[in-house]
Amino acid sequence: MDWSLFHTVNLWSADSPWAHGFFRSYANYGIVLFGLGLAAAAWIGIRGDARVLARTVWTGLAAVIALTLNQPLADLIDRARPFASHRGVLVLVDKSTDPGFLSDHAVVTGAVAVGLIFAVRRIGLIALAGAVLMAFTRVYVGAHYPGDVVAGLLFGGAIVAAGIPLADRYLTPLCRRVSQTPFVAKFART
Repeated sequence: MDWSLFHTVNLWSADSPWAHGFFRSYANYGIVLFGLGLAAAAWIGIRGDARVLARTVWTGLAAVIALTLNQPLADLIDRARPFASHRGVLVLVDKSTDPGFLSDHAVVTGAVAVGLIFAVRRIGLIALAGAVLMAFTRVYVGAHYPGDVVAGLLFGGAIVAAGIPLADRYLTPLCRRVSQTPFVAKFART
C-alpha cells in the first residue's frame, strides 16, 4: 500500500512540473518556518507567560531529542528510499543515502507542530498545517514513502507531548525566574 500511494503521488508529481519549484523549495528550506514559529512562541512567552516559554523551550529540546533518537532507529530499520528500491521514480531533491524510515523532516516538524499547539494554539495549528504539507512535500519530491512521513510526524509529536507535563512542572518555574531577571524583564509586558 505504501508503494501504491507513493507511486500515485509520484505520477502526479511528474504531471505537475508547474509545482516543482514550490515543493522542492519547501522540502529543502521549509524547516526554517518552524524555527520562526518557535521564535514567535518564545517571544510571546518572554512577554508575559512563563508556561508558554517553558513549553516552547521544551518543544525545541524535544525536536532535537526526537531527531537524535530517530538516527539509530532509522539505521536499525534500514528501509531504503523509494528511488533506491524502484526504477523510474521522479526525484526532485538530492538523493540522500541514509535510510528513509522515519523521515527526519517529518520527525522535527511533527514535534514542533505538536509542541506549539500546547504552547500557543494559533501558531501550533499553523505549524501543524505546515508539518502536514512538509510530509506531503517529502513524498512529492520522491524522497520518502507516505509511511515514512506519517510515522515521523507521530514519533516527533509523541515525544514532545509526553514531556509537556514535565515542562509544566520543572521548566515553568525556571522560566518564570529567568523572565524576572532585569535583562529579560525589559521585554515583558508591564
